[in-house]
Amino acid sequence: MAALLCIVVFLLAPFLSNAADPDPLSDFCIADLNSSPTFANFPCKPTSNVTSEDFFFDGLMKEGNTSNMFGSKVTPGNVLTFPALNMLGLSMNRLDIAPNGLNPPHTHPRSTESGVVISGKVLVGFVTTGNVFYSKVLVPGQMFVIPRGLVHFEKNVGNKKAVIITAFNSQNPGVVVVPTTLFDAQPSISDDVLKQTFQIDSSVVHGIESKF
Repeated sequence: MAALLCIVVFLLAPFLSNAADPDPLSDFCIADLNSSPTFANFPCKPTSNVTSEDFFFDGLMKEGNTSNMFGSKVTPGNVLTFPALNMLGLSMNRLDIAPNGLNPPHTHPRSTESGVVISGKVLVGFVTTGNVFYSKVLVPGQMFVIPRGLVHFEKNVGNKKAVIITAFNSQNPGVVVVPTTLFDAQPSISDDVLKQTFQIDSSVVHGIESKF
């Protein structure tokens, strides 16, 4: 048994060591987004081409356009928009939510999320793998945390626009938005699967799909 355990640990070690964003091996590595990433990281931009501007990002200053079906807009500050985050294992987003708007149920497969409400009144909730729902209405200055991979949402329950700044322990946390993943996949998921999953008929499925 001990020998078998050693073999299993030996075989899994490479995967366990890469379970999170890898540690940097240099002071910085500004991502070259024109190159294909290797594992979790992009190749480095030549140091001779790096300038002070590479280390600063003003994207989160800009108000998001919430004129959409959900009334919310996420502005990402990850390695794809701020290349200096390459190999540093963190990123941030700005979330704007109109009154009664919703950042619909979604997950981040590669990261835990923490956030702070900047303005507005927001209901934040998540569901555990044990199907337990946790939620609270937050006001400016209050903070929340969403464990990695759990389905969660943010809804504006106030009468003014809400703004949240979120942080992630990954340079590219990824996002799986439940409604668009299920009803706007390309190619589309079979109607039979969606009908059986949600116990609805084809007309309802087609009605939801037409909204995307």
